[in-house]
Amino acid sequence: MIRLIGAGTRPGRGERVLETFWTIPNLITILRFLGVPLFVWLIVQDNYGAAFITLVIVGSTDWVDGYLARRLDQVSAAGKWLDPVADRLALIIVATVFVVDRIAPGWFIWAIVIPDIILIINSLILFRGSPNLPVSNIGKIRTALLLVGAPMLLLQKVPGFDYEWLVIAGNTVLVLGCIGHIAAFFGYLRASWQKHRRQLATAGDAHGS
Repeated sequence: MIRLIGAGTRPGRGERVLETFWTIPNLITILRFLGVPLFVWLIVQDNYGAAFITLVIVGSTDWVDGYLARRLDQVSAAGKWLDPVADRLALIIVATVFVVDRIAPGWFIWAIVIPDIILIINSLILFRGSPNLPVSNIGKIRTALLLVGAPMLLLQKVPGFDYEWLVIAGNTVLVLGCIGHIAAFFGYLRASWQKHRRQLATAGDAHGS
């Protein structure tokens, strides 16, 4: 999994950040946004097979858009905030649907939603918006674990795949993902406070000079 982090990066080339929104990776991220309501609708219809396929596609785009952004040299300012927003939105909605439909236990939604709510409030207080922090490796691994564990649990609802080992394996991966989610939460919280202190120090030096 570690080898997948940063895949597509071209050695010896610095990162060029584009100002345009219309890049291939951003279009893929938009498709991820559109895939989430489709997934919810399929679950409501008890069409678990199609919902599983949709969730796998939605989850895979998280890696694909990052890979293409680096490989095609299409890293954009919009993509830097759009991609994490798409991740969080997908995770929150999937967690909610899983708990409501009794696919996952109740602790799943609390482990996902509460840290994100705290981070959002923290960002609004300190920065009045997004702190624009880089995604940590823990955050990337966390997302990967959650987007693997969730389909495993969902697959168990598909006729012909009602295996007990899928429930055990899916819950195990979800637990690891939630632990990573909480660890990433503390990392982002600490990084935001450090960035805020640096901004205050810079502003103080500017006023003092």
